Amino acid sequence: MPDSAVPALPAAVLFDMDGTLVDTEHLWWQAAAELADELHHPLTETDAPEVLGRAIEHTAAHLHLVSGTALSEAELAARLGDSFAGKVAAETVPRPGALALLAELRDARVPTALVSASPRRVVDMVLGTIGRDWFAITLAAEDTPRTKPAPDPYLAAAERLGLDPAACVAVEDTPTGVASATAAGCAVLAVPSSDAPIPDGSRITLLDSLERADLALLGKISTTPGV
Repeated sequence: MPDSAVPALPAAVLFDMDGTLVDTEHLWWQAAAELADELHHPLTETDAPEVLGRAIEHTAAHLHLVSGTALSEAELAARLGDSFAGKVAAETVPRPGALALLAELRDARVPTALVSASPRRVVDMVLGTIGRDWFAITLAAEDTPRTKPAPDPYLAAAERLGLDPAACVAVEDTPTGVASATAAGCAVLAVPSSDAPIPDGSRITLLDSLERADLALLGKISTTPGV
């Protein structure tokens, strides 16, 4: 008789936003780079860990420290937030394969969540473009006491879905996001949006594009045992 076994499905898929679902990570870098230039501290690869995947407040604190500016961290954060929001409002493009994967998950009735380190106003802008109905819940930077790379956002997403984080797959693009999801206990599909190296891990799977991701792959990742 033919094998009629049903492939395993992840309990839920938890998506990062910037650089993962939408091509906005470069807009965030532009916003940070423009402000850094004004502060006479041109951004380099050395700054990348303090910018890519980081919350606005973290990057503002970094620029405050390295530039020695008289502007406060709060002022820098406000300027970064306004600049990034303006760029997102003008240019939000889904990453290749992102909407097709969301549609496949919806058809299979696999719950999804949006787990972002961006502020709520930016998250809402993006949702207004790609659609809000893809996600059972959405989390922005303000929604947890700590944001990425702390595990709080992914722990909160799993809790709100009533699931064990270990049964969920997080989809991320930066080392910061991968660290957050891994610390929460999630399996991770990492699709890098920059040259920043993604760490190895027993439950971390690397892929060069979401166009190559499908339900079968996410199911396999979700059942991969940890060390």
